[in-house]
Amino acid sequence: MSILEDLFSLEGKIAFVTGGSRGLGREIALAYAACGADVVVVSRKLDACEEVAHEIEALGRRALPLACHVGDWDSIDAAVTEVYDRWGRIDILVNNAGMSPLAPSSAETSEALFDKVVGVNFKGPFRLAATVGQRMYDAGSGVIINVSSTGALRPAPHIAPYAASKAGLNVLTEAFAKEFGPRVRVNTLSAGPFLTDVSTHWAPEKREHQPSALGRPGRPEEVVTTALYLASPASSYTSGALVRVDGGLP
Repeated sequence: MSILEDLFSLEGKIAFVTGGSRGLGREIALAYAACGADVVVVSRKLDACEEVAHEIEALGRRALPLACHVGDWDSIDAAVTEVYDRWGRIDILVNNAGMSPLAPSSAETSEALFDKVVGVNFKGPFRLAATVGQRMYDAGSGVIINVSSTGALRPAPHIAPYAASKAGLNVLTEAFAKEFGPRVRVNTLSAGPFLTDVSTHWAPEKREHQPSALGRPGRPEEVVTTALYLASPASSYTSGALVRVDGGLP
């Protein structure tokens, strides 16, 4: 194995990827498996997790599909306990699950919608990072990656709860990097517009053009290199950072 292969190898690691059954989460889960990791695929729908798990197993790695509502702490605790009972540890936690529903206006945003967005995007990742991060710290090492959004940096009308929850996630990165350092590295992957299933609801011109330096939305597989960098020994001196993967949005 070459020096570069060593730097990006995840051989023998166990990765826990929320929202891992589709979109960016699926791409990350498959990439980690291709680089040697066994992967826990987490989302609300078990059958969707099982489909990705079969793809991972076809790559010669172990996969554990788990149904978990990341906005519910009891569900989170049960999922984490199951992984530790079965596999003994988690080396890489990717807080990728999220939701970004539009409301007609801020005034018309219901309390239920607000709570749901904040629960999935902020409350759940807090609980996962806190519980898994402490276990990682006690074990001596680990990596946490919070998948955020440029919406947190450039908020727009009608997505205030989403933008605020992702901004809170960015803050969690810095807080946990300090709390669990130097044994655990914690970073933010700030994603811009990607052509995932969410983009099917965009206007056709948005699927072709974006007001960014590259002028287009990203393809889902283009998140992989950054997600791999942040998970691997290649980023051994990177913690508390926010890495933008957004094509150069202004």
